[in-house]
Amino acid sequence: MHVFGLTDIGQLRSQNQDAIFFHKTQIGPLPNLFIVADGMGGHKAGEIASTKAIEFLKKYICDFKVPEIVLPENYLDLLVTAVQDTNRKVCEMGENNPEMQGMGTTLTACVITDDKIMIAHVGDSRAYSFANGKLNQLTNDHSYVEQMVQSGQLTAAEALTHPKRNMLTRVLGMSESFEVDGLTLPLKGIESVLLCSDGLTNMLKDSLIESIVSGTDFVEHRTKFLIEEANSRGGHDNISAVLIDIRRQGEQT
Repeated sequence: MHVFGLTDIGQLRSQNQDAIFFHKTQIGPLPNLFIVADGMGGHKAGEIASTKAIEFLKKYICDFKVPEIVLPENYLDLLVTAVQDTNRKVCEMGENNPEMQGMGTTLTACVITDDKIMIAHVGDSRAYSFANGKLNQLTNDHSYVEQMVQSGQLTAAEALTHPKRNMLTRVLGMSESFEVDGLTLPLKGIESVLLCSDGLTNMLKDSLIESIVSGTDFVEHRTKFLIEEANSRGGHDNISAVLIDIRRQGEQT
Protein backbone atom coordinates (compact mmCIF):
# COMPACT_ATOMS: atom_id res chain seq x y z
CA MET A 1 0.00 0.00 0.00
CA HIS A 2 1.21 3.49 -0.93
CA VAL A 3 -0.54 6.66 0.26
CA PHE A 4 -0.13 10.41 -0.03
CA GLY A 5 -2.31 13.35 0.92
CA LEU A 6 -2.39 17.08 0.32
CA THR A 7 -4.56 20.00 1.36
CA ASP A 8 -4.44 23.38 -0.37
CA ILE A 9 -6.06 26.75 0.33
CA GLY A 10 -7.17 27.15 -3.31
CA GLN A 11 -7.30 30.40 -5.27
CA LEU A 12 -10.08 32.40 -3.59
CA ARG A 13 -10.27 31.58 0.13
CA SER A 14 -8.39 33.50 2.83
CA GLN A 15 -7.90 30.42 5.03
CA ASN A 16 -7.82 26.66 4.67
CA GLN A 17 -10.70 25.04 6.56
CA ASP A 18 -9.90 21.55 5.25
CA ALA A 19 -7.87 19.04 7.24
CA ILE A 20 -6.50 15.60 6.36
CA PHE A 21 -4.86 12.64 8.09
CA PHE A 22 -3.28 9.50 6.69
CA HIS A 23 -1.54 6.71 8.57
CA LYS A 24 -0.96 3.42 6.75
CA THR A 25 0.21 1.41 9.77
CA GLN A 26 -1.56 0.46 12.99
CA ILE A 27 -3.26 3.18 15.03
CA GLY A 28 -4.91 1.93 18.20
CA PRO A 29 -6.82 -1.26 17.32
CA LEU A 30 -7.10 -0.28 13.65
CA PRO A 31 -4.62 -1.38 10.96
CA ASN A 32 -4.58 2.10 9.35
CA LEU A 33 -6.65 5.26 9.13
CA PHE A 34 -7.32 7.86 6.42
CA ILE A 35 -9.45 11.00 6.90
CA VAL A 36 -10.61 14.09 5.00
CA ALA A 37 -12.60 16.83 6.80
CA ASP A 38 -13.98 20.09 5.39
CA GLY A 39 -14.89 22.67 8.04
CA MET A 40 -17.36 25.52 7.94
CA GLY A 41 -18.01 28.54 10.15
CA GLY A 42 -16.77 32.10 10.49
CA HIS A 43 -13.72 33.51 12.30
CA LYS A 44 -11.61 30.38 11.70
CA ALA A 45 -14.28 28.21 13.37
CA GLY A 46 -14.39 25.93 10.32
CA GLU A 47 -10.64 25.44 10.47
CA ILE A 48 -10.93 24.59 14.16
CA ALA A 49 -13.87 22.22 13.56
CA SER A 50 -12.08 20.12 10.92
CA THR A 51 -8.76 20.04 12.75
CA LYS A 52 -10.33 19.23 16.12
CA ALA A 53 -12.61 16.59 14.60
CA ILE A 54 -9.61 14.67 13.31
CA GLU A 55 -7.82 15.15 16.63
CA PHE A 56 -10.85 13.88 18.60
CA LEU A 57 -11.33 10.91 16.27
CA LYS A 58 -7.69 9.82 16.49
CA LYS A 59 -7.68 10.17 20.27
CA TYR A 60 -10.83 8.08 20.66
CA ILE A 61 -9.29 5.29 18.62
CA CYS A 62 -5.85 5.47 20.23
CA ASP A 63 -7.33 5.55 23.75
CA PHE A 64 -9.72 2.64 23.23
CA LYS A 65 -9.56 0.76 26.51
CA VAL A 66 -9.61 -2.86 25.39
CA PRO A 67 -8.15 -3.02 21.87
CA GLU A 68 -7.79 -6.79 22.08
CA ILE A 69 -11.58 -7.21 21.73
CA VAL A 70 -11.66 -5.26 18.44
CA LEU A 71 -11.67 -7.82 15.65
CA PRO A 72 -11.64 -6.96 11.94
CA GLU A 73 -15.41 -7.42 11.76
CA ASN A 74 -15.74 -4.73 14.45
CA TYR A 75 -13.55 -2.07 12.81
CA LEU A 76 -16.47 -0.25 11.20
CA ASP A 77 -18.42 -0.23 14.48
CA LEU A 78 -15.42 1.35 16.21
CA LEU A 79 -15.00 3.91 13.44
CA VAL A 80 -18.68 4.91 13.45
CA THR A 81 -18.75 5.14 17.26
CA ALA A 82 -15.61 7.30 17.15
CA VAL A 83 -17.30 9.68 14.68
CA GLN A 84 -20.40 9.88 16.89
CA ASP A 85 -18.24 10.72 19.90
CA THR A 86 -16.37 13.28 17.81
CA ASN A 87 -19.66 14.93 16.86
CA ARG A 88 -20.59 15.25 20.53
CA LYS A 89 -17.29 16.97 21.28
CA VAL A 90 -17.56 19.34 18.30
CA CYS A 91 -21.08 20.25 19.43
CA GLU A 92 -19.80 20.96 22.95
CA MET A 93 -17.11 23.25 21.56
CA GLY A 94 -19.70 25.23 19.63
CA GLU A 95 -22.05 25.45 22.63
CA ASN A 96 -19.33 26.55 25.04
CA ASN A 97 -17.60 29.11 22.79
CA PRO A 98 -19.79 31.90 21.36
CA GLU A 99 -17.31 32.60 18.54
CA MET A 100 -17.62 28.96 17.44
CA GLN A 101 -21.40 28.66 17.47
CA GLY A 102 -22.70 27.15 14.26
CA MET A 103 -19.38 25.65 13.25
CA GLY A 104 -19.31 22.22 11.68
CA THR A 105 -17.32 19.90 9.48
CA THR A 106 -17.74 17.08 7.03
CA LEU A 107 -15.73 13.94 7.76
CA THR A 108 -14.98 10.91 5.63
CA ALA A 109 -12.79 8.26 7.27
CA CYS A 110 -11.56 4.99 5.84
CA VAL A 111 -9.92 1.79 7.13
CA ILE A 112 -8.53 -0.84 4.78
CA THR A 113 -7.93 -4.49 5.66
CA ASP A 114 -6.65 -7.39 3.56
CA ASP A 115 -10.09 -7.97 2.07
CA LYS A 116 -12.36 -5.03 2.91
CA ILE A 117 -12.74 -1.25 2.84
CA MET A 118 -14.69 0.32 5.71
CA ILE A 119 -15.89 3.93 5.54
CA ALA A 120 -17.60 6.25 8.03
CA HIS A 121 -19.05 9.29 6.31
CA VAL A 122 -20.86 12.54 7.13
CA GLY A 123 -21.26 15.49 4.73
CA ASP A 124 -20.19 15.99 1.12
CA SER A 125 -16.54 15.07 1.17
CA ARG A 126 -16.31 11.86 -0.83
CA ALA A 127 -14.72 8.45 -1.09
CA TYR A 128 -14.07 6.91 -4.50
CA SER A 129 -12.63 3.60 -5.60
CA PHE A 130 -10.80 2.88 -8.84
CA ALA A 131 -11.27 -0.65 -10.19
CA ASN A 132 -11.40 -2.26 -13.61
CA GLY A 133 -10.57 1.02 -15.28
CA LYS A 134 -13.49 2.90 -13.70
CA LEU A 135 -13.85 5.47 -10.95
CA ASN A 136 -16.76 4.71 -8.62
CA GLN A 137 -18.23 7.08 -6.03
CA LEU A 138 -18.67 5.10 -2.81
CA THR A 139 -20.35 7.71 -0.58
CA ASN A 140 -23.52 9.75 -0.99
CA ASP A 141 -23.41 13.51 -0.41
CA HIS A 142 -25.48 14.68 2.54
CA SER A 143 -26.71 17.75 0.70
CA TYR A 144 -29.94 19.44 -0.29
CA VAL A 145 -29.37 18.92 -4.02
CA GLU A 146 -28.42 15.26 -3.58
CA GLN A 147 -31.75 14.67 -1.86
CA MET A 148 -33.45 16.33 -4.84
CA VAL A 149 -31.49 14.18 -7.28
CA GLN A 150 -32.39 11.01 -5.37
CA SER A 151 -36.07 11.99 -5.36
CA GLY A 152 -36.04 12.76 -9.08
CA GLN A 153 -36.58 16.51 -8.70
CA LEU A 154 -33.19 17.34 -10.23
CA THR A 155 -30.85 15.70 -12.68
CA ALA A 156 -27.20 15.22 -11.74
CA ALA A 157 -26.26 17.85 -14.34
CA GLU A 158 -28.75 20.37 -12.89
CA ALA A 159 -27.40 19.76 -9.41
CA LEU A 160 -23.94 20.98 -10.46
CA THR A 161 -25.19 24.56 -10.94
CA HIS A 162 -28.11 24.67 -8.50
CA PRO A 163 -27.95 27.75 -6.19
CA LYS A 164 -28.31 25.51 -3.11
CA ARG A 165 -25.67 22.99 -4.19
CA ASN A 166 -23.48 23.84 -1.17
CA MET A 167 -26.26 23.47 1.41
CA LEU A 168 -25.50 20.43 3.58
CA THR A 169 -28.11 18.40 5.42
CA ARG A 170 -25.71 16.61 7.76
CA VAL A 171 -22.35 17.60 9.27
CA LEU A 172 -20.45 17.09 12.51
CA GLY A 173 -21.60 19.86 14.82
CA MET A 174 -25.31 19.13 14.33
CA SER A 175 -26.67 17.89 17.64
CA GLU A 176 -30.07 16.88 16.26
CA SER A 177 -30.77 13.76 14.18
CA PHE A 178 -27.10 12.98 13.74
CA GLU A 179 -26.37 9.84 11.75
CA VAL A 180 -23.16 8.38 10.38
CA ASP A 181 -23.15 6.43 7.13
CA GLY A 182 -21.17 3.21 7.58
CA LEU A 183 -20.08 1.24 4.52
CA THR A 184 -18.22 -2.04 4.12
CA LEU A 185 -17.07 -3.06 0.64
CA PRO A 186 -14.98 -5.95 -0.68
CA LEU A 187 -11.43 -4.96 -1.56
CA LYS A 188 -11.06 -7.47 -4.40
CA GLY A 189 -10.22 -5.79 -7.70
CA ILE A 190 -9.83 -2.29 -6.24
CA GLU A 191 -6.54 -0.65 -7.19
CA SER A 192 -6.90 2.75 -5.50
CA VAL A 193 -9.10 4.66 -3.06
CA LEU A 194 -9.48 8.45 -3.10
CA LEU A 195 -10.82 10.58 -0.25
CA CYS A 196 -11.40 14.24 -1.15
CA SER A 197 -13.22 17.43 -0.23
CA ASP A 198 -15.78 19.13 -2.47
CA GLY A 199 -13.13 21.69 -3.42
CA LEU A 200 -11.79 18.97 -5.70
CA THR A 201 -15.04 17.46 -6.97
CA ASN A 202 -16.66 20.85 -7.68
CA MET A 203 -13.72 21.78 -9.93
CA LEU A 204 -13.02 18.47 -11.69
CA LYS A 205 -15.35 16.15 -13.53
CA ASP A 206 -15.25 12.51 -12.49
CA SER A 207 -13.80 11.63 -15.89
CA LEU A 208 -10.73 13.81 -15.24
CA ILE A 209 -10.33 12.50 -11.70
CA GLU A 210 -10.49 8.99 -13.13
CA SER A 211 -7.84 9.81 -15.72
CA ILE A 212 -5.44 11.17 -13.09
CA VAL A 213 -6.03 8.44 -10.49
CA SER A 214 -5.51 5.73 -13.11
CA GLY A 215 -2.11 7.10 -14.14
CA THR A 216 1.17 5.28 -13.70
CA ASP A 217 3.03 8.05 -11.87
CA PHE A 218 3.91 7.75 -8.20
CA VAL A 219 0.98 8.32 -5.85
CA GLU A 220 2.59 11.60 -4.69
CA HIS A 221 2.65 12.93 -8.27
CA ARG A 222 -0.97 12.00 -8.98
CA THR A 223 -2.18 13.57 -5.74
CA LYS A 224 -0.34 16.80 -6.52
CA PHE A 225 -1.75 16.75 -10.06
CA LEU A 226 -5.32 16.50 -8.71
CA ILE A 227 -4.74 19.62 -6.59
CA GLU A 228 -3.03 21.49 -9.43
CA GLU A 229 -5.84 20.74 -11.86
CA ALA A 230 -8.49 21.93 -9.39
CA ASN A 231 -6.54 25.16 -8.88
CA SER A 232 -6.05 25.66 -12.61
CA ARG A 233 -9.83 25.51 -13.09
CA GLY A 234 -10.48 28.23 -10.54
CA GLY A 235 -9.72 26.74 -7.12
CA HIS A 236 -12.94 28.23 -5.75
CA ASP A 237 -12.63 26.38 -2.44
CA ASN A 238 -10.03 24.66 -0.30
CA ILE A 239 -8.89 21.44 -1.96
CA SER A 240 -7.93 18.20 -0.22
CA ALA A 241 -7.12 14.71 -1.43
CA VAL A 242 -5.80 11.52 0.14
CA LEU A 243 -4.93 8.93 -2.51
CA ILE A 244 -4.32 5.32 -1.44
CA ASP A 245 -2.83 2.84 -3.88
CA ILE A 246 -3.89 -0.63 -2.79
CA ARG A 247 -2.38 -2.37 -5.76
CA ARG A 248 -0.77 -0.77 -8.77
CA GLN A 249 -1.74 -1.98 -12.24
CA GLY A 250 0.25 -5.06 -13.14
CA GLU A 251 1.28 -5.72 -9.54
CA GLN A 252 0.65 -9.19 -8.22
CA THR A 253 -1.60 -9.63 -5.17
